[in-house]
Amino acid sequence: MKTKILSAFALILSFAGFAQSEKVNFSEEFKKENQGKSTVEVNEVKELLTIMLAITDFGLGNDDMFEQRGDYYQRVLKQFKLYKDEPIIKTMDSLLTKNPLNYIFFTGNAQTYFLKNEILIPNPNYILPANKVANVKIEVNPITTYKKEIEAFAKKTNFNEFYKSEKPFYDKIISDYKQYSNLQKQWNWLEKNFDTKINSYIVYTSALINGLNYTGGYENNNFHLIEMVLPTIQKEKDRSEKNNEAFNTRSMFTEIDHNYVEKPSVKFKSEINTALKDREKWVNTKAYGTEYYPDGYKVFNEYMTYGVFILYAEEIYKGDTKLLQEINNEVNAIMIERGFIKMKEFNEELKNLRNKNKKKKIDLIYPELIKWCSLQ
Repeated sequence: MKTKILSAFALILSFAGFAQSEKVNFSEEFKKENQGKSTVEVNEVKELLTIMLAITDFGLGNDDMFEQRGDYYQRVLKQFKLYKDEPIIKTMDSLLTKNPLNYIFFTGNAQTYFLKNEILIPNPNYILPANKVANVKIEVNPITTYKKEIEAFAKKTNFNEFYKSEKPFYDKIISDYKQYSNLQKQWNWLEKNFDTKINSYIVYTSALINGLNYTGGYENNNFHLIEMVLPTIQKEKDRSEKNNEAFNTRSMFTEIDHNYVEKPSVKFKSEINTALKDREKWVNTKAYGTEYYPDGYKVFNEYMTYGVFILYAEEIYKGDTKLLQEINNEVNAIMIERGFIKMKEFNEELKNLRNKNKKKKIDLIYPELIKWCSLQ
């Protein structure tokens, strides 16, 4: 039986991210190379580590963490499952069993190394970016700890040739992202409509990623970088092309906009907690996962994260009444199912305030929205 233990983690990590710390080192050259850029990448070291984690007993038994549908997963199993009893895979299995967040500490630190001729070469710009997730903190990079074993696994399994042979597949994943989610368009809209500014975005994706998505934000040397680890684009047959685009946009947008929503929320944190002090008016406390939003501030931010996506959709798909109704209905239904029971009313009020203040940054309508919340 496949296990389903990660849904709560997925909710937490969508806004928790990693600690802001000195664990990155953005050189002037790195800043110049990445300024203003948004990229999508199937990172080689991340793919190696994801494959290794996917063939553990824990990974094989968890289709919530790892996407187990599709031809790519079968190709991975064909080449790598023979090596599931290697000591490093057994070690990874025990670490995942002990705490599933070890998945993040491996894959979230993958950019600390490059893979060259089956040797892991340190990346001077990243030291230990994924050093804290939720309430769990590490001081040592697990890739450094198991460097020799990971290198030996890559060599023994002929990973480099596998990665090269899959390049056309990876290229298609990246082109689908550009077509169906358009990170740059989302980024431009958010920069225009909020005061917060981000220097660069990177999306790391893999056909093996399923329910455990996460975001990391790093600031160093006057440079703010956001990284997101997300599944590949999903194209559902029963959706129109525009609806598919909106669906995939939402998945990315509601990761990105945490970085914009939370800054003004911090400014009004006390007022927000007072306005939403009666938590049971805002969340169904019996719904699984709502315990990770224990105060008004966190509840409000989650409402805003999805509410701002609705504002984006209202502008981008202006005039397409049918699509906008589908988007609104789906967002409201998903959030209510998750326990955010006033999503429909919140969205309507947010849209009303936006329509009255079209020339203002969204940051500036927070006081009126918080006042509305206090009157519910």
